[in-house]
Amino acid sequence: MTEGEIFTDNYVSVGFRFVAFLIDSVMFFILAYFIASVTGGTTAAGFELQGGPFFLLTLLGFLYYWLMEAFLGGTVGKLVIGIKVQMSDGSPCTLVASLTRNLLRIVDGLFIYLIAAILVWTSPTRQRLGDRVAGTVVVKK
Repeated sequence: MTEGEIFTDNYVSVGFRFVAFLIDSVMFFILAYFIASVTGGTTAAGFELQGGPFFLLTLLGFLYYWLMEAFLGGTVGKLVIGIKVQMSDGSPCTLVASLTRNLLRIVDGLFIYLIAAILVWTSPTRQRLGDRVAGTVVVKK
């Protein structure tokens, strides 16, 4: 397969996306614990992030998804399992497209990502709302 070429069996459905999300979530759990320990948010029962530390984690999370997908085609989770984000025409994901698809995670993530899952399951190109608006697809590498 050459760059820009997409085969319909290469579109990625919910299962692979979920595994990539789990990998990224483990990384963010570790980062959250680190931020909590540095800012005094750890207790004997665990840890919590509020105010500035929570905002910092949220900002880092958004920047991580936005910039990793724009510059590398995927987050660590996506890259580890061999999937990537690209434009619907097969070209690399752009900064604007990645920004758009990640801003729409707010809607896609409703009801524990049920909205995204339903949209992916009902799309012939396996696109969630963010992908549809941004003109991106998630494919096997």
